[in-house]
Amino acid sequence: MPPHVFADRSAAQPPGRGSVDALISQTRRLKGDMDAVRLGAPADRTDPRGRWQRALYELARHQLDDLDAHLAQLRDGPPPTPSDPVAPAAPEAERRASLLSRVGSAEWNLLTDEALWSEELYGILGRDPAAPALTLDELPSLVLEEDRPKLTAMVTDCLVDSRPIDGEFRVVHPDSGPRTVHMMGEPVLDAEGGTASMWAVLRDVSELRRSQREVRESHDSLQRGRHRAQAEHRLTTELREAVMPSWRGPLSLPGRGPGSLDLAARRLPAATASLIGGDWYDALELPDGPTLLGLGDLTGQGPAVTSHIAMMLGALRGMAMAGTGPGQLLTWLNQLLDATVQPALGSALCCRYRPDTRTLTWAQAGHPAPLLFRAGTGRRLHAPQGVLLGASAHAVYRQAEETLEVGDVLVLHTEGPVPGDRLLGLAPRLNEARTAQDCLRTVVEECGGTRRDHDACVLVARVAR
Repeated sequence: MPPHVFADRSAAQPPGRGSVDALISQTRRLKGDMDAVRLGAPADRTDPRGRWQRALYELARHQLDDLDAHLAQLRDGPPPTPSDPVAPAAPEAERRASLLSRVGSAEWNLLTDEALWSEELYGILGRDPAAPALTLDELPSLVLEEDRPKLTAMVTDCLVDSRPIDGEFRVVHPDSGPRTVHMMGEPVLDAEGGTASMWAVLRDVSELRRSQREVRESHDSLQRGRHRAQAEHRLTTELREAVMPSWRGPLSLPGRGPGSLDLAARRLPAATASLIGGDWYDALELPDGPTLLGLGDLTGQGPAVTSHIAMMLGALRGMAMAGTGPGQLLTWLNQLLDATVQPALGSALCCRYRPDTRTLTWAQAGHPAPLLFRAGTGRRLHAPQGVLLGASAHAVYRQAEETLEVGDVLVLHTEGPVPGDRLLGLAPRLNEARTAQDCLRTVVEECGGTRRDHDACVLVARVAR
């Protein structure tokens, strides 16, 4: 199409070949860098953030491919014919032709009502190249009905108010369904300043808009996932604090006296606040004077594991109040956990202490044994038989007994605070402590510098004098 001459100025001339070559080189360097980054992107398609990143890479690649082809056309002129001896190599020619086929041009002469379309525009709009070009009045027939007012407004503004055209509409392509077309154009003025014709460049941006939609959708999915995770974390935190607060300090039991237990407990949060796990503890004064001590760790995170903890604490207290011994109690907890809709694994420690005889009866399910501190030394109690809760529906849990002495300190803990041997090294300091709260503070200070991947619980019981 020959350059248009406006009433007040000549059409701008294309930039020099050297400056365009420099732009092409920069674009291709960017494409190489983009490919390197894209290849290093996460391959996990289930990760919302990874999907969003890959969608952005694809969008940027589409834009760089288009820019490369448009700059090459600006430098080289119209695409060469297959018979042209200086035509590029076949793969490069095919790639460039494919990209350039998405750009067409048109001119509508208002004086003669003639329309002139480029060959590429016929393909973009899905028209037979042998058919006559559509006039401006006929063009809306190709456009989706809901987009026709938009096209009419753009053309009217250009012809009546001499405004440039820059907008998009969708056309019904007979071979590929709806296509999105971006139209840019200007009025051509005659010597008196009136509009003599209108020209436009039309570009098929369907793939580009598809990539942009994927970016938006993946970003929206990422945001929804974040909102769900935040809501779930908030719900889990509220449930957890309702079931078992992070800090309870001294655990007051009514039956205080010689031989009774002075108790203190604390839940130690994970280094990452979002990782709320399944660690739990409990202490309860039972009928006729015994004390129940319980502590454990369920697999999983979030509201599901918190609801499991609430269920287990309710069952633990109910069975203990009915007089069930630790071994039988763990057996029934194991069957309960195995029968839940969402089975889980868990370790547990269950102790029953009688202050009148200072007898500790206990059982464990795949859990570290209690640490006993006496007269400045410490040891781990010998553990009876017991597998993880939920590992076997017919598991049997044995019991062990230990007679405590006034001033003894028991430390029950879940996996994770610090290694047991390191805790045993606290024996001299625990021997000097006056209360269970002082003992707990000593243990927590020792655990304070340890980075934990999940929550941990510590329960301290000191035999009162």
